[in-house]
Amino acid sequence: QVQLAESGGGLVQAGGSLRLSCAASQLYFANYGIGWFRQAPGKEREFVAAINWAGTDTAYVDRVRGRFTLSRDNAKGMCWLQMDSLKSEDTAIYYCARALSSGVEQQSSHYKYWGRGTQVTVSS
Repeated sequence: QVQLAESGGGLVQAGGSLRLSCAASQLYFANYGIGWFRQAPGKEREFVAAINWAGTDTAYVDRVRGRFTLSRDNAKGMCWLQMDSLKSEDTAIYYCARALSSGVEQQSSHYKYWGRGTQVTVSS
Protein backbone atom coordinates (compact mmCIF):
# COMPACT_ATOMS: atom_id res chain seq x y z
CA GLN A 1 0.00 0.00 0.00
CA VAL A 2 1.25 3.50 -0.87
CA GLN A 3 2.02 5.57 2.22
CA LEU A 4 1.72 9.34 2.67
CA ALA A 5 2.95 11.32 5.66
CA GLU A 6 1.86 14.79 6.80
CA SER A 7 3.91 17.09 9.01
CA GLY A 8 4.01 20.72 10.12
CA GLY A 9 0.92 20.93 12.28
CA GLY A 10 0.95 22.63 15.65
CA LEU A 11 -0.38 25.46 17.80
CA VAL A 12 -0.69 28.98 16.40
CA GLN A 13 -2.52 32.17 17.34
CA ALA A 14 -5.26 33.57 15.13
CA GLY A 15 -3.72 35.56 12.30
CA GLY A 16 -0.60 33.41 12.25
CA SER A 17 0.76 30.97 9.67
CA LEU A 18 1.68 27.31 9.32
CA ARG A 19 3.06 25.25 6.44
CA LEU A 20 1.96 21.64 6.17
CA SER A 21 4.00 19.11 4.21
CA CYS A 22 3.01 15.86 2.53
CA ALA A 23 5.55 13.26 1.42
CA ALA A 24 4.68 10.20 -0.66
CA SER A 25 6.61 6.95 -0.34
CA GLN A 26 5.96 5.64 -3.86
CA LEU A 27 7.62 5.99 -7.25
CA TYR A 28 4.85 7.58 -9.35
CA PHE A 29 4.00 10.55 -7.13
CA ALA A 30 4.29 12.93 -10.10
CA ASN A 31 1.51 11.23 -12.08
CA TYR A 32 -1.35 12.01 -9.69
CA GLY A 33 -3.31 14.84 -8.16
CA ILE A 34 -2.86 15.62 -4.46
CA GLY A 35 -5.61 16.84 -2.16
CA TRP A 36 -5.95 18.17 1.37
CA PHE A 37 -8.96 17.54 3.59
CA ARG A 38 -9.68 18.44 7.21
CA GLN A 39 -11.93 17.23 9.99
CA ALA A 40 -12.84 19.20 13.10
CA PRO A 41 -14.32 17.58 16.24
CA GLY A 42 -17.99 16.75 15.76
CA LYS A 43 -17.94 17.73 12.08
CA GLU A 44 -17.74 15.89 8.78
CA ARG A 45 -14.51 15.71 6.82
CA GLU A 46 -14.36 18.52 4.26
CA PHE A 47 -12.36 19.31 1.16
CA VAL A 48 -9.74 22.04 1.56
CA ALA A 49 -7.53 22.20 -1.54
CA ALA A 50 -6.24 20.13 -4.46
CA ILE A 51 -3.51 20.37 -7.10
CA ASN A 52 -3.09 18.53 -10.38
CA TRP A 53 -0.11 16.38 -11.34
CA ALA A 54 1.90 19.24 -12.89
CA GLY A 55 1.06 21.93 -10.34
CA THR A 56 -0.65 24.01 -13.06
CA ASP A 57 -4.22 23.73 -11.75
CA THR A 58 -5.52 24.18 -8.20
CA ALA A 59 -8.84 24.34 -6.38
CA TYR A 60 -9.73 25.69 -2.93
CA VAL A 61 -12.83 25.62 -0.79
CA ASP A 62 -14.33 29.11 -0.54
CA ARG A 63 -13.59 29.62 3.15
CA VAL A 64 -9.80 29.23 2.65
CA ARG A 65 -9.35 30.81 -0.80
CA GLY A 66 -6.89 33.71 -0.62
CA ARG A 67 -5.42 32.47 2.67
CA PHE A 68 -4.14 28.99 1.74
CA THR A 69 -1.73 28.17 -1.09
CA LEU A 70 -0.99 24.69 -2.42
CA SER A 71 2.21 23.76 -4.25
CA ARG A 72 4.22 20.66 -5.18
CA ASP A 73 7.67 19.55 -6.32
CA ASN A 74 7.54 16.23 -8.13
CA ALA A 75 11.32 15.82 -8.16
CA LYS A 76 11.24 15.85 -4.35
CA GLY A 77 8.00 13.89 -4.02
CA MET A 78 6.62 16.69 -1.83
CA CYS A 79 3.49 18.80 -1.55
CA TRP A 80 3.02 21.85 0.71
CA LEU A 81 -0.05 23.62 2.05
CA GLN A 82 0.84 27.16 3.13
CA MET A 83 -1.78 28.48 5.55
CA ASP A 84 -1.83 32.21 6.31
CA SER A 85 -4.21 34.43 8.30
CA LEU A 86 -5.38 31.42 10.28
CA LYS A 87 -8.71 31.53 12.08
CA SER A 88 -10.02 29.54 15.02
CA GLU A 89 -12.41 27.74 12.67
CA ASP A 90 -9.39 26.31 10.82
CA THR A 91 -8.70 24.08 13.83
CA ALA A 92 -8.87 20.48 12.62
CA ILE A 93 -6.89 17.40 11.73
CA TYR A 94 -5.52 17.90 8.22
CA TYR A 95 -5.10 14.96 5.85
CA CYS A 96 -3.07 14.63 2.66
CA ALA A 97 -4.40 12.25 -0.01
CA ARG A 98 -3.39 10.99 -3.46
CA ALA A 99 -6.06 11.03 -6.14
CA LEU A 100 -7.14 8.27 -8.50
CA SER A 101 -6.57 10.65 -11.43
CA SER A 102 -3.96 13.16 -12.55
CA GLY A 103 -6.34 16.12 -12.22
CA VAL A 104 -7.91 18.27 -9.52
CA GLU A 105 -10.41 16.21 -7.52
CA GLN A 106 -12.68 17.58 -4.79
CA GLN A 107 -14.56 14.45 -3.73
CA SER A 108 -13.01 12.21 -1.08
CA SER A 109 -14.20 9.15 -3.02
CA HIS A 110 -11.82 10.16 -5.83
CA TYR A 111 -8.76 9.62 -3.61
CA LYS A 112 -7.08 6.27 -3.15
CA TYR A 113 -4.38 6.77 -0.51
CA TRP A 114 -4.51 8.81 2.69
CA GLY A 115 -2.08 9.96 5.34
CA ARG A 116 -2.75 9.67 9.06
CA GLY A 117 -3.23 13.41 9.54
CA THR A 118 -1.59 16.27 11.41
CA GLN A 119 -3.27 18.42 14.06
CA VAL A 120 -3.66 22.16 13.51
CA THR A 121 -4.91 24.20 16.48
CA VAL A 122 -5.59 27.93 16.14
CA SER A 123 -6.15 29.82 19.38
CA SER A 124 -8.24 32.97 19.75
